[in-house]
Amino acid sequence: MKYMLLIYFNEQAGLSEAERQECYAESTQLAHQIHASGQYLAANPLQPTAMATSVRVRDGKRLVTDGPFAETREQLGGYFLIEANNLDEALGIAARIPMARKGTVEVRPVSDIPVLAKK
Repeated sequence: MKYMLLIYFNEQAGLSEAERQECYAESTQLAHQIHASGQYLAANPLQPTAMATSVRVRDGKRLVTDGPFAETREQLGGYFLIEANNLDEALGIAARIPMARKGTVEVRPVSDIPVLAKK
């Protein structure tokens, strides 16, 4: 089963450049480890929420606003998409994500809809 590991943290608290580079190095090492076990599908950090644009459609009209839709204490900062045998295995990988020590990693099963991938 596929799981999306959504990484949330408080952007306002920030990371120093050294902490950011250490996080990237640890995340890269984790990605290589889970790739070797056949569980890695994708992973990326996201640009800060200041770079985000939100789109909503209301009454058939597209509304575009700068920034994320919701004001929250923690913001979505990146993700891992993995393959795991079960939730416990996915939770084990989520706990190894470096930002789990500073923020929150939400683990969500991915619904597989085969027709979405067909061309």
